[in-house]
Amino acid sequence: MKQILLALKLNLRKLILISTILSVSCLFIVSVFILNYVIKDQLIQNSLLVNVKYASKVANSADQHFDDMLKELKYSAELLGQDFSNPQLIQEEAKRLKHQSNKFNSVLVVDKQSRVISFAPQSLNLSPHILYKTVGITESLKHKSTYISPPYWSVKHNLIVLLSQPIYDRNKKYQGMVGGTIYLQKNNLIQKMLSTEYDFKKSYMYVIDKDDRIIFHPDPSRIGEKIINNTGLDYMIRTRMGSVRLINSRGIENLAGFAYIPSVNWIVVSQQPTEELFRQANVILLKVSVGILIFYIFIFIIVWRMSRFISSPLNSLAKMASMLNQPDIQENIKQVDPWYFEVLKFRTSLLLSSQTFSEKIAELRQHVNTDPLTGLYNRRGMQIFLKEVMNLGRDFAVLAIDIDYFKQVNDRYGHGQGDAVLKTLASLMKNNFRDEDICCRIGGEEFIVLMTTSDAKVAYNAAERLRKTIESSNFNFIEPITISVGIAFWPKSSDDVTEVFKMADNKLYQAKNNGRNCICY
Repeated sequence: MKQILLALKLNLRKLILISTILSVSCLFIVSVFILNYVIKDQLIQNSLLVNVKYASKVANSADQHFDDMLKELKYSAELLGQDFSNPQLIQEEAKRLKHQSNKFNSVLVVDKQSRVISFAPQSLNLSPHILYKTVGITESLKHKSTYISPPYWSVKHNLIVLLSQPIYDRNKKYQGMVGGTIYLQKNNLIQKMLSTEYDFKKSYMYVIDKDDRIIFHPDPSRIGEKIINNTGLDYMIRTRMGSVRLINSRGIENLAGFAYIPSVNWIVVSQQPTEELFRQANVILLKVSVGILIFYIFIFIIVWRMSRFISSPLNSLAKMASMLNQPDIQENIKQVDPWYFEVLKFRTSLLLSSQTFSEKIAELRQHVNTDPLTGLYNRRGMQIFLKEVMNLGRDFAVLAIDIDYFKQVNDRYGHGQGDAVLKTLASLMKNNFRDEDICCRIGGEEFIVLMTTSDAKVAYNAAERLRKTIESSNFNFIEPITISVGIAFWPKSSDDVTEVFKMADNKLYQAKNNGRNCICY
């Protein structure tokens, strides 16, 4: 492969441009396909979940509402059973049921011969001398118990549902029934609760009865219509609660959530057209795709303008330039393949720099003065190291360390024990930091550590590790020895190295003021 690239005489700029165009194009296409799948799948799942929760909430509310209506009718039935021969009581109770809660469109009191002996409102104008044989009245008298009718057409040509309770007198003899009706095609409390106009993004709700007829629908003309050719109907009837993707009787694919109303054997369906949902997904996908495309174009322009300086070998060598003090760095640099001139030149220069750096470090470690008590570098050694690091332009962190209450150690246990503490602390510092980090004692109980890093987290973790180690170490004293640490960075905190040391000292004093045995940076 390398020979082919060399034969084509590709320079770095052309190679990077070709690679960038191919990579960005493939990535963009794959991203669009993945986004299309993920967005649509997530929208479908969210729509199904929202619809089933909404349908379940409405179904539970409706079931409770029907239960309350039956309880009202039962109370009236028990009251009427105490004196069923009192026409005034019957009429007043019918009016009360109709107007007190306004839950019923009309109220009927029917005797066991199917004569309507009282009703409300009076506009019904029903005759007490006629035997009414509607489905609701006939079935209610036949059951002689709590009864909710299926939808049927009343004598006044209203599509209604009848809820009724039987009336028994004090001797437990059946006298008739009291019932309340709901006009499915007119305004009523149940309709307001169950039906809804088209909601968010054309989602809507409707209700079907046990005979697959529409009871409530945002389109009033569809009330009473029998559902046919609905691919999800059998599943909804069988499952009674859940979600399903279906094609309705008009051939439109929908995402539906459904729930069962036990008291009336109805199913509440909340659904949204899939096409409308996908329209949302396409809008989102278009916006995201445009954003990604703009970003890729921006990246391409940057790469195009900087293509002479960007390549994998150069990137590898650039990383190694910040690790010239590592023992195997020269071998790693030699392993980089100089397959074009710029890399070869850069590699040669880097090898020379690494060799010079190694010689300087060796000279530094050989000639720099150290602290005779602790074996750590003193101020002079620290200054030599600083000069070398700054000449190489390497970032570093300054850790100012001070032993808490060290004067009390000398006063209480003597300077011999104080020197022992300093030696132990120096040993712990050497073990805690890396070989390339410089540990120094600059006077008394004051120490400095220079870490070749610009990462605040790395510096803090090293300082915290040392603080915990010292706190838990045995110094042959009753009370534990602790340290306080202040951290600053060059050149991140300041370009002036003197100012950086002052900042580290200030952070150290801040740690002291914060109660000692802590780190501030």
